[in-house]
Amino acid sequence: MRIFEKIADLQGWLAQRREAGYSIGFAPTMGALHEGHLSLVRMAEAAGDVPVVSIFVNPTQFNDPEDLRRYPRMPEHDIALLQTAGCQALFMPDVEEVYPPGQDLTVRLDFGRLTEVMEGQFRPGHFQGMATVVKRLLDIVEPQRLYMGQKDFQQLTIVREMLRRLALPIELVMCPTVREPDGLAMSSRNLRLTPEMRAAAPALFRTLMAAGKAFLAGTSTADIQQAALQTLHSAGLRPEYFEIVDGYTLLPVAHPEASPFVVACVAAWAGDVRLIDNLVLKEERQQQ
Repeated sequence: MRIFEKIADLQGWLAQRREAGYSIGFAPTMGALHEGHLSLVRMAEAAGDVPVVSIFVNPTQFNDPEDLRRYPRMPEHDIALLQTAGCQALFMPDVEEVYPPGQDLTVRLDFGRLTEVMEGQFRPGHFQGMATVVKRLLDIVEPQRLYMGQKDFQQLTIVREMLRRLALPIELVMCPTVREPDGLAMSSRNLRLTPEMRAAAPALFRTLMAAGKAFLAGTSTADIQQAALQTLHSAGLRPEYFEIVDGYTLLPVAHPEASPFVVACVAAWAGDVRLIDNLVLKEERQQQ
């Protein structure tokens, strides 16, 4: 695996790969890697792509400076994991390399409701920062395919819309959420959970599963939401939202027939750690 800190060096290596006839598969990350991230690398390799990963803790998508400060950084651990997973190139730039002083690279697309609901209500400015860094990294790497995890579903939905609006010739591949044996979605933030909160956190997935069964059985969305919030409170978590939405528009879905693509999304605090998760309740056609 090659490790690059400078854009010019990475792009020179990528040009050689393309000249040799290879396609590029790219997975942007913020480090503190786990099996969920490694699954993106393996999917890229299985598709015949050259797997390229970036590790960059993007300051523009943290609305809380303390959250940015506390975000786990473990480069040696991450490098060792990527080497075992088949990653061929790792891009680890500093902030000035990604955001050169004096250049305004901000993505100023109006995503409308996509950035206003759910995460947008509780993390103002987050999605503009996320879209900006993803667009910047895509401009640097120029992949044929972009691999992103389903766990950050709203983020993935906004990136899909950005690719469409900017007519970028990149295929977005949604990779299934990787979970612990007890159902907790793998996340870098799990490292910060206390033992008590780690034991409580799997209630997120159990609640999503119960909501999915109730939704398909015809229970009203309002009743499902009320039951879900009560379950999470009873487990010792502090939920911020529990929504059942259309997987493209993020508009609320009242019943199964209202949309071919339905997703339940949840966010809750486990102590001082904020966790998100989601579950596809209905999907009639293959998503990109």
